[in-house]
Amino acid sequence: MYKIFMLIAVPVLVIAWIAYILWERKMQIEEKKRPKQVSERLKKTRSEIADWAQKMAQFQPPKNKKTTDQDNQNNPP
Repeated sequence: MYKIFMLIAVPVLVIAWIAYILWERKMQIEEKKRPKQVSERLKKTRSEIADWAQKMAQFQPPKNKKTTDQDNQNNPP
């Protein structure tokens, strides 16, 4: 009885593993063909970073009035 079971179970198991491997390979190939889906959160984050980078590019630092030694001597604190 055990021999009959093993003669049937082992080939079925091998066939099932082969089918599983082929199915996984097929799914990987299909995933590579599909465009990557971008989540709404990622889109929002990217747009926020782009906006921030644009603001930083337009940023002009305030011009500090440079004090010279002569100014310090004339106007002590």
